[in-house]
Amino acid sequence: MFSAPGPIALQFGPVAIRWYGLLIAASVLLGTTLAHREALRRGQDADQLVNAIVVSVIAALVGARLYYILFNLDYYLASPAKMVAVWEGGLAIHGGIIGGGGIGTWYLRRKGLPVLTFLDLVAPSLVLGQAIGRWGNFFNQEAFGTPTNLPWKLYIDPPHRPAALQGHEYFHPTFLYESLWNLVTFAVLYFGLRTRMVRTPGALFLAYLGLYSLGRFFIEALRIDSLMLGRFRVAQLVSLVFVLVAAVGMLVLGRRGRPADQRTR
Repeated sequence: MFSAPGPIALQFGPVAIRWYGLLIAASVLLGTTLAHREALRRGQDADQLVNAIVVSVIAALVGARLYYILFNLDYYLASPAKMVAVWEGGLAIHGGIIGGGGIGTWYLRRKGLPVLTFLDLVAPSLVLGQAIGRWGNFFNQEAFGTPTNLPWKLYIDPPHRPAALQGHEYFHPTFLYESLWNLVTFAVLYFGLRTRMVRTPGALFLAYLGLYSLGRFFIEALRIDSLMLGRFRVAQLVSLVFVLVAAVGMLVLGRRGRPADQRTR
């Protein structure tokens, strides 16, 4: 059993530094450093990569927030000032992937840079950053799962519990499950696939997309705060789409990599 110490890391009078912001900053810094080193190792333009990361991170934060607001529109229309209160949480990873990936791809194409190669360079960093960032949910007491009495149960303070579950104290730490899955995915990408897939640009990024989405699909089933589209959990729907994109993309890349005579057999 464990519980969160609160969202504030440091307090200087009226100025509060929150764990959520610190963790996002740490994930961006560590991920950028890792990708920069990989770009140098592979003889790519590391400075241009950093520029692309900066643009993509800004787009990802905006996309993650807009995505979350879109599926909670009634709440934010009633409280418009809350739309910018990102320090309270409310960043949807899938919105970040779509926003950051889309704008990042546009930037790379505009600069005439190899899009698939650069996506591969950042793929391990992305999932490592997600593993770190998930701990922001822990400090904010959000993104937890259904009630449980397992030994690793997470205590949630009454103000953060849904009204229908006020009688329960302990919940699944789904943020932890996803963080651990992301760490496993990072290990597979960085230590297992990074050098093996170097001759197939785009394959490592697709592996990231598929592996992350596969884990997210199952973990999302435990969450009680899922964004919904009718009866369906949005994150599960998007995860299925991403898994399909990854699978089809791998088939296309594999076919392109075969000699012409083998493709027609």
